[in-house]
Amino acid sequence: MFVFPKITLRPDVYQYLRNVFQNKELVAAVGQVEAERRFEELLYRLSHPPSFTCVRASTHLAPLNTIRERLLEELREMSCHYPGDIPILSHTHVPDVLLLPVIGPRPALPQNPEVIVGALCGNAVLRGAHVFAPGILSTPKYMKAGDLVSVFSDIEGKCTRGSKDFQGKKVFLGNGISEMGRSDIFCSDEPVKGVGVRMVEPVYLSPSFDNLLPSLVFLQNLPSVVVGHVLGPQPGERVLDMCAAPGGKTSHIAALMKGQGEVIALDKIRNKVKRIRQNAQALQLDCVKAYCFNSIQAVCSDHAQKPDEGPPFPAESFDRVLLDAPCSGLGQRPNMGCSWSLREITSYQPLQRKLFHTAVQLLKKGGVLVYSTCTVTLAENEEQVAWALDTFPCLSLQPQEPHIGGEGMPGAGLSLEQLRLLQRFSPVQEHGGATGAPAAPLTAAAEGDPARLLRQANTDTIGFFIAKFLKT
Repeated sequence: MFVFPKITLRPDVYQYLRNVFQNKELVAAVGQVEAERRFEELLYRLSHPPSFTCVRASTHLAPLNTIRERLLEELREMSCHYPGDIPILSHTHVPDVLLLPVIGPRPALPQNPEVIVGALCGNAVLRGAHVFAPGILSTPKYMKAGDLVSVFSDIEGKCTRGSKDFQGKKVFLGNGISEMGRSDIFCSDEPVKGVGVRMVEPVYLSPSFDNLLPSLVFLQNLPSVVVGHVLGPQPGERVLDMCAAPGGKTSHIAALMKGQGEVIALDKIRNKVKRIRQNAQALQLDCVKAYCFNSIQAVCSDHAQKPDEGPPFPAESFDRVLLDAPCSGLGQRPNMGCSWSLREITSYQPLQRKLFHTAVQLLKKGGVLVYSTCTVTLAENEEQVAWALDTFPCLSLQPQEPHIGGEGMPGAGLSLEQLRLLQRFSPVQEHGGATGAPAAPLTAAAEGDPARLLRQANTDTIGFFIAKFLKT
């Protein structure tokens, strides 16, 4: 069986993460051996994709079963190697989710001239994408369209664009057929777009969702869909998504509100705001208003300003606020290499706290605030909750529905009752399993009862954290 190595981290980041998973509270709760096992397993699982591809179905446009049947038809007609008899599972606790098993790792071997892609491109290939031309860094000297090639990911970011013979650290992703020649990719006067290599034998097999039922299915990790349900937006409410790009959670909030009410989406990068608007338009959600604005400055001092005039807003303008905060992203999967320094990894906590101050001011009394990240550190998750409860006496932790992830991690001084109210999705199985064991592979038949597969889908996710507060 093909197995990726553990995620590549800088030594200081490795030690920082190890200390997180060896903190005194956690070791006291689970024991030294179990704490060490969880950390080693985390490093392996981060480099592998989750066992399921999750798509959010646009149930505001069509019933879930109708969307599932449409998706099955499209997959059977696609010219890909994803089996047409693979079950598409619905989720018993998340009513707008469909889950497609990921097949792999498969015993593919590199047998052709090498194409090197960047790490982000490589991560996308492991989740079912073809290789798009902008992600290609190196090709064989005389590569032309139609050539068989083996695709590798540069996991240390050391391959220079246009290189002919890269010898750095790389990981095999599978075999494919080039759709462009080398000169088409590197010698064009205009930015090159489109598929550069079409994958025909990927190590991990998932369907490509490029232009696949764009108004009916939206690729989104399972914990990210859970966030919208935990927030619980209701028709007619006014909801703020503070750090909204690329707009998946924004559009989900609007869909849960059945398009009735107002969803304000803020992001400070103009191109990302454009993407939010495009997503809302594709999903036929007219209640979304997206603004290019820094959320830290989203509270205005002019009490005479009307809330519907755009940012900044008067205090207590929103029924619910989602703070899906910028974070170190150490829960994202697959991630075969992280070149960030410890200084970069630990730089997010002050920013998250500034955003938290704004969120609390903008939330109405009796309103709901949901805080989430896609990382596994204590500093950005449980420590932030402990800080928020101490800093804002008006906030209290609330139960979450659905609650399909684990409870919070010990180490931030929170009580057992408080930890149970938090929701932490971890790629790591909490008990059993060999140290460092990657996720069990799925066969082409994806045999097994749906309940077993669903349990695996709930636990083998990206790393993610959710806290829900009520302002009283």
